Parts: sequence; structure tokens; C-alpha cells
Amino acid sequence: MLRGLRNASSTWIGKAIMATVMGLLIFAFGIWGINDIFRGFGRSTVAKVGHTEIGLEQFRQLYNDRLQQIGRQFGKPLTPEQARAFGLDRNVLQQAIAEAALDEATAQLRLGQSDQAVIDTISHDPNFAGANGKFDAPRFTEILREFGFTEARYIAEQRRTMLRRELATTISSGIEPPLALLDVKNRYDNETRTVDLVRLAEAQAGPIEQPSPEALASYFEENKARFRAPEYRKISFVVLSPEAQAKWIDVSDDDAKKVFEVNKSRFGTPEKRQVQQMVFPSTEEAKAARDKIDGGESFDDLAKERGLKPSDYDIGLVTRTGIIDPTVADAIFALPENQISQPIQGRFGAVIARVTKIEPGNEPSYEAVAGTIKRQIALDRARATIQGLQNKMEDERSGGASIAEAAQKIGVQSVTIDAVDRSGRDPQGQQVSELPPGGDLVSSAFNSDVGVDNDPLQAGSGFVWYEVLGITPTRERTLEEVHDQVATRWHNDQVANKLRAKADDVVDQLTKGGKKLAEVADTIGVKLETVSGFKRGSTPPNVAGNVIDGAFRLTKGDSDRTTGDQPNEWIVYTLTGITTPTLDPNATETKTMRETIQRAQGDEQIGAYIARRESETGVKINEEAFAIATGAAQPDN
Repeated sequence: MLRGLRNASSTWIGKAIMATVMGLLIFAFGIWGINDIFRGFGRSTVAKVGHTEIGLEQFRQLYNDRLQQIGRQFGKPLTPEQARAFGLDRNVLQQAIAEAALDEATAQLRLGQSDQAVIDTISHDPNFAGANGKFDAPRFTEILREFGFTEARYIAEQRRTMLRRELATTISSGIEPPLALLDVKNRYDNETRTVDLVRLAEAQAGPIEQPSPEALASYFEENKARFRAPEYRKISFVVLSPEAQAKWIDVSDDDAKKVFEVNKSRFGTPEKRQVQQMVFPSTEEAKAARDKIDGGESFDDLAKERGLKPSDYDIGLVTRTGIIDPTVADAIFALPENQISQPIQGRFGAVIARVTKIEPGNEPSYEAVAGTIKRQIALDRARATIQGLQNKMEDERSGGASIAEAAQKIGVQSVTIDAVDRSGRDPQGQQVSELPPGGDLVSSAFNSDVGVDNDPLQAGSGFVWYEVLGITPTRERTLEEVHDQVATRWHNDQVANKLRAKADDVVDQLTKGGKKLAEVADTIGVKLETVSGFKRGSTPPNVAGNVIDGAFRLTKGDSDRTTGDQPNEWIVYTLTGITTPTLDPNATETKTMRETIQRAQGDEQIGAYIARRESETGVKINEEAFAIATGAAQPDN
């Protein structure tokens, strides 16, 4: 509803807060703007909306909260420089101003929220519920501490949020999209189209003669930039993470066999049984029921007498540990298939059980799981030593050692890549396999230089130390170096040009010559295909997205051509059918569409209201204080 504003705790605690950075309200600000005034209030105030001030420390805390939340979401800290590059500082400022505008409005309207209402909202927040589903005070305190909130600050923020929500609900309520709008939206979303198409591949291009040396040389001169050698960098690096170090740790069979013997049950598949059971309040009642079964009454008939449905007494296919009561589990797993137990006195009453199916367990050999066990042991050993290795690596680097020297001194493996380009490929065009997962190392190396002492990069639960040892600048290659590549490119360009001309000719035959696509397909020896019932943005198998997009720009009977998904492929297609859906006002899809439009219109209306409030009350921004709060400037001493 109030997209772009910090909602109640259930929406802004946790990762969901990352999805609420202004939303449509940013769009509203883009239209109406913010009136920046650089004077008229103190240096400790970042912005002022009417009589409502956004203090420097208040905004700094809000901004840092957002940086920390993003860091938790992506698993790595976000620096103030990165945040400014993404425009996060301005987005948070716009958010704070929007909230202040609503706070100003609630104050002028003299809206209030009782203490009891705030307490009820917090106590019913599922984020603060304990194991019993009720409010858990220690959990509440723990979560607030984790997200950097004091209890007083959280309660005050919650009160303001509730008031903003009430005002926003009032502003956006009563919106009802007209049927005409729903009909247009329904037709746009659900209209389907059908096309006939033919594919023109290299076979339809005809013979391509080999180029003369002069033609190839001329082509090379005209396209030298396409064959230019990229810049390469020589990189040395060390990955210090449990996963990386585990690769270098040898584990003996003796050690692995000890783990296997102790944990043998973990590596196999446990026996499973399809179990049905009825629980009785007392042993006497269970014995009476068992007597009925001995007298010829079936297990299922007894269940019906007790008013039980199959779902009430069939607990499914379970392992021994899937049955909570150990006494009952032992008795059931000692029971033969298709037999009914005697009364079993369990923790929750007396039980009569039946086993209808048994799936035997499987115990693997040591040889089958040796590799898995050794990898786990190596990983555990690596985890125990990795922190010390990381500290030693930092000490060696601080002492001036190179990556390779530091790695040798602390007894770990370093890797040197003689040449890698920005895409992670070597001079032969092959992907460099030694690179650690992710593209951070290569991109960071190309943003560094020879001799620079770089900060380590985070890599999962470890770090990557790296240095640039050399730079091979980009250069023009000679024709002799790339002769085969040039010949291939020349050939492909010739094919592409011929196919484009062929596709244009086919379209001319359809649009100017009055021919049908099936007729032309027979003439040029290609198969006619029909693709039907697709919507906008859909992805039918083996159909290029260009065809889908183009089909919705044509009128029925029109034809066009486009490139296909395969190299040197062109597609000519004719729109042969349009199916317009009928709007059912009572359909579930229509109700969902109506709610979506209502939310969008409500967001727009709230954005317009906030912009109007800002225009009427005035917004003042202290750029100096804003820069200090976001780390872009230092305060004067």
C-alpha cells in the first residue's frame, strides 16, 4: 500500500526492507521535484519539512541502518562510496523527507495513536513470536539489538509508522478502477497471437566463394578494431578459505574409516514404514479395541467406529526417528508387514498400530562414501586453521612480502596467471580455470596496477589476496596472427548479408507480390512452421523473442523479418491470427488485476499527496549536513 515508506516492523525488519527503497514515490519526486534551500536552519539539521526537522544524527542512523541492511542481504559490507555511486544516499534522503511530510500532515491533522494500539501491534508482530507463537520479550530485545534499535526508538518509530499508514490508507482508499481500464489491461495481458514463419539458415544463403588475399586484407584493414588484442594482466593470488585450503589437505583412510564407523547410520538410507496408528486414552480401551480386531473386525472398521478418517490415523511413510515416542517407534519397527500390534503404552496414550508397507534401509560400503568423508574431514581441519593462516598472511604482506613469498612462508599454495583479459580468458581465448568463483578478482585486478598493495577480497567464508605483477597493453594484431579468425568473420558476414537480402526479398514477395508464406517456403525449400496462442512477453520453445515482440506490432496479415536466436539465422513471419479475450468481472484473475491496479493508483495518489505537502509546507535541505551524515565530507573541528 504505502510503497516506498518504511512500513511497520513486519515489513522493514529483515531482507524485505531492501524492496521498499521509495518505489513509485521516487517517480513522484522525479515529477514534482524537491525545493532545495541551503540556509535558514542549523548545521545539525539535514532537512526540514515545514516544522518537522530531520536531525543530522537521526539521518546518519537511518542511513547507516540502510547500509547495514544491504550488507546483510548481499553478505558483504557496502562502503559509503559504493552507496553514493548507487544513489542510495539520495534515495534515503527522499524517503526521510517523504516520511517527514507525512509526519507534518499527521501533526497538523492532530492524529494520534494510543499506547495500547502500539503495544498491540508490537505484541502481535510474528517477528517477535517465540516457539509458542506468542510475543517473546527476550526475542524482541535480541532483534532490536541486532538491527541497532533501542526499545524507545523502535516504539517511537512504530507509532509514527502507524500514523503514516492510517493517513496513507485514507488517501488511497475508495479507488475503483473502471471496467474499461480493466478490459484494456486484460486485453493487453491476455491477448494471444498466431504466426506462420520460416527460418533462413546458411543453406539458404547459397555458395560463398573463398575471398582473395586482397579482399581478406581489405576486410581486415576495415575491421581492425574487431581483431585487436585485449589488455592482459599477470596476476598472483592466494585464496584462504576453508573450501580452498581443504583441497590441499590429505586425509588418511584410517581417519576416514573411524568417522565412517561412528557415523555409519548417517551415510545409509534408513528403513521406512507406512504406518497407521490409533491412540487410546487408556490401556484398557486399547485392549478392548484389540479384542474386537481379534474377533474379526478390521483395523479400518475400528477406525470408522471411532469417527476417524484415513488422514487421522495414517501417518505416512516414516523412518524410526520420524515417530516422536521412542517406545512406540521401537514396537512399530519390530512389527511384521501387514500385522497389527498389541496395545503399546506410549508417552501420549496407548497405541495400536499397523504397518502396511516396509521399505528396507541401505547401508553403504566405506568405499562408496570415502570421498565424501575425506572432504568433510579436510574441511573441518581447514576451518580450524584458517583464521590463523589469514592473520599470518596479513602479517607477511604488511612486512613487504609478495603474494608468492607470503604464501610460501605460511605454507599455502599461491597461483600465478601469466595473462588474463577482462573477461577471464587467456590469449588463446580459453576461460582461465584457476580463477576463484565470481568475477571480483579479475575486475579488481583491472582496477589496480603493478606494485599496488590491494585489500583482500571477500570470497565466501574466506579472503583472496592478490597483486598485479605485469600489464600487457592492448595492441593491434597483424593479419598473419588472426588470419583464421578474419576468414571466419568474413565468411559469416557474407552469409549474414545474403540472408538479410533473402529475408527482405521474401517479405517483398509477401507484401508486394501478394504471395502466401507457404508458397514461398516451398519455392526456397524451407519448412513452414506455425506458432499459436502466445502472449506478450511469452517464451514459446525454439521461437526467437524478436518474433514474439514483432508479432504484437503487426496487424493481421502483415509480414516482417528479424534475426533468430541461432548464428546466421533470419526468420520471416506472418501474423495469421489474433484472439482477443473477454473480460469476466467475477473471475479470480480479474479480481487480482483490479487489486494490482488499485495498489498502483493508490501509490500514485500517495506520491502526489506527499509532493503537494512538500510544495505547500516547503522543503529545506542542508547539503553540508547531508554530506557529513553520509560520509561524503568531514565536519569542521
